[in-house]
Amino acid sequence: MSTTVEVLGLGAESSPTGSSSTTAATTISSTVANAIVKTAAIISSTVSTSSTTGASSTTTATPSSTPSPTHTPTQSGNAEEKLSVKDLSQALQHFGVVDYFVFVLMLAVCAVIGVYFGFIEKKQKQKKLAGKDGAGAAGIEERRGSEALDYLVGGRQMKVFPVALSLVASFVSGISLLGTSTEIYVYGTQYAFILVTLAFSGAISWYIFLPVFCNLQLTSTYEYFELRFNKSVRLLGSAFFTGANLIWLPIVIYVPALAFNQVTGINVHVITPIVCLVCIFYTTAGGLKAVVWTDVIQTVVMVGAIFFVIIKGTIDVGGLGVVIQRNLDSGRLEWPELTLDPKVRMSMLALLVGNVAHNSYNLGCNQIIIQRYLSLPGLKEMAQTSFLFIFGLVVLMAVCLYNGLLLYATYYDCDPLTTQLAVAKDQLVPLLVVQSLSSFPGVPGMFVAGVFSAALSSLSTGLNSLAAVFLEDYIKPLVKKPLTEHQIAVTMRLCTVIIGVLSVALVFVVEQMGSHVIQLSMTIGSIAQGPLLALFVMGLLCPSINSKSAMVGSIGSFLFMGWLCLTAQLAINSGEMHFEGKPVSIEGCDYEFERPLATPANATIPSIESA
Repeated sequence: MSTTVEVLGLGAESSPTGSSSTTAATTISSTVANAIVKTAAIISSTVSTSSTTGASSTTTATPSSTPSPTHTPTQSGNAEEKLSVKDLSQALQHFGVVDYFVFVLMLAVCAVIGVYFGFIEKKQKQKKLAGKDGAGAAGIEERRGSEALDYLVGGRQMKVFPVALSLVASFVSGISLLGTSTEIYVYGTQYAFILVTLAFSGAISWYIFLPVFCNLQLTSTYEYFELRFNKSVRLLGSAFFTGANLIWLPIVIYVPALAFNQVTGINVHVITPIVCLVCIFYTTAGGLKAVVWTDVIQTVVMVGAIFFVIIKGTIDVGGLGVVIQRNLDSGRLEWPELTLDPKVRMSMLALLVGNVAHNSYNLGCNQIIIQRYLSLPGLKEMAQTSFLFIFGLVVLMAVCLYNGLLLYATYYDCDPLTTQLAVAKDQLVPLLVVQSLSSFPGVPGMFVAGVFSAALSSLSTGLNSLAAVFLEDYIKPLVKKPLTEHQIAVTMRLCTVIIGVLSVALVFVVEQMGSHVIQLSMTIGSIAQGPLLALFVMGLLCPSINSKSAMVGSIGSFLFMGWLCLTAQLAINSGEMHFEGKPVSIEGCDYEFERPLATPANATIPSIESA
């Protein structure tokens, strides 16, 4: 955050009209500060009403069942009065003024960064270029195409460290922060083998894909398909990418809204458009530079929040040894199965082949990642950024995996999913936060800000990348005359706004999909990512394949993957396909809850004592 302030100050000093820029920046800062204070006060005054509304919606989501009291330890021979799960849920939905202030402050800082790069820095550059225009054609040449270059790839002058942090933030969305921990809690540590596949995928992306894109200096990676095959293949690849991201972005938005709902009770569809409006604003105004620098701040908040949670949580359960022992006793510490059976959820073959391919595409071919690499000056900077990116990614994913073990160690004798204290699987981590960190003012707010930071970084990156694809692959080939700088600026920002609004609307669809977010994201994404990876591999490693063969193969792959993934998702939603989770218990629950008529096979239910 201090870096951003320093940049703002330096920018104001370097301008010929430094006093006016400084005055504008001061006015913006004071306006934002006043908005933060007013917003925190308004939210704080209405939080009790919002919490009640959220709790009632949670109760509605609970299936009809027969109430059964759980066993409660007694003190001094008298049974303690037990809270109901509804009362406990309302009691845990405590988000104080400090928490709201931290959350709103994060959004405000992101908005200020967008204002700086979209207005203040832009004016400074225009004055600089105007001065060069008087000297001759050099200034005119530098300005040509500068709008698209600045907005989409930061003028190809970005620095290594902020881009590396931006890559980590873009890859580790709220899906990973919450979904990875949930995966470990529900199904065990088989998914942890992903850390090995990340190293393999990073090497593949660096040695095969990145040098080609660096040498070609493309804005859209799908321009390569036209150079290698033809325009039809390029449009097909762009269509695959567009479809996959229009499905992925709503999932990214939905996850932090679940976390916010768990700690405040505010409805998912109330907070989603508010937060996304801020993201759409700074992405539209500031372009890639704003996206990268907000990612830096959001990464710091995200990492700080998750480390605070695991340190405090580990101390609360009794230390690292207790965490490991409880998970070992429940059978959660295990390797992927060594089997060729495709019906097994996590086999060694599926993780090695499937995850290496999945991550190779995301790390080496995905427009969202490549666009950040292309914002760097050269191949040397790309190599340094790639190393920092993979290292940071492995560390952060390992922390998320450990957090899943911590979840079970905390709830080993009272499963919140069985008792409906957590209505959705991906609300487990926020529940841990409000139960263990509510005594620290501002920390729950920092955690929610961290989850939203991860989501906003992915959302802003996706919006910026889709704007690049729309401009380069759809709009420019269709227009007869080259677009002016003003037309390019308006077109890119209009695309960003439209895609952002559409993503918010699609949250209603994601809410009905049923699966927890890691499984849903990978299943839906693979429909388009598989054919796209195949197209890049055919283009780079198979020189004998022509455009017709590439088209037929990729369309066939898309249809097969679509049938396979959608059929599997429908089977999961209908209950026809069911993956058994690891055992859970409710023997230690000290609150009343409604026991479902159909008891999960992996649940341990205490016997009901006679009166």
